[in-house]
Amino acid sequence: MTSLDSSPEAVRGDSGTAAKQIPPAAVARLTLYLRALTTMLAEGVDRVSSESLAEASGVSSATLRKDLSHVGSYGTRGVGYEVQYLSRHISAALGLTKDWKVAIVGAGNLGKALARYGGFESRGFDVVAIFDADQMIVGNEVGWLRVSDAADMEAVLQRTGANMVVLALPAAVAQSVCDRVVAAGVRSILSFAPVMLQVPPGVNLRKVDMATELQILAYHAQRTQAPEELE
Repeated sequence: MTSLDSSPEAVRGDSGTAAKQIPPAAVARLTLYLRALTTMLAEGVDRVSSESLAEASGVSSATLRKDLSHVGSYGTRGVGYEVQYLSRHISAALGLTKDWKVAIVGAGNLGKALARYGGFESRGFDVVAIFDADQMIVGNEVGWLRVSDAADMEAVLQRTGANMVVLALPAAVAQSVCDRVVAAGVRSILSFAPVMLQVPPGVNLRKVDMATELQILAYHAQRTQAPEELE
């Protein structure tokens, strides 16, 4: 078994093979550009300069131009980028033009918050199911969904066509549930469980560790604070 908790090294096309190699850091920044472009579209902006898009995304214009070179050059010197056109091409590079159906395993506080989050649909992700093993929770409504029994997970995943799964589970059960998800044919998993999971080759696993992120934030914060503030 191989751990794939690290960032993927390529944006992949519909065929499942690497469509174009894009560095992981650039992939992360592409999501920032897309968010900024989506806001601009909502505000009726037709064109944007690299400087303005970079500023809205919190990066330098040189970094932005280098990142966009991975998906093709769509800017015109002195004119800038057509917002809708660039947004469409970044979405395609990130795989967001596909039909992504998401299932959440774990209907605790985190799972319920994720299920109720309205931003997923606007970004192309349709939450189609939520599961829990607690019979006191099964059958309850969370947002527009009804909590399904985790014992029926494989059947519900097949029925709903879920092709992404979010694990919002305790560490003790995360690996066994992850194994079931993989055996059910799901190849894209996002885990909030505080444990390293093992998945076979061909399965994309992303891990969100909030404690680790806070530790990293603390490191950067202490580097920017005056010495007397740290006493």
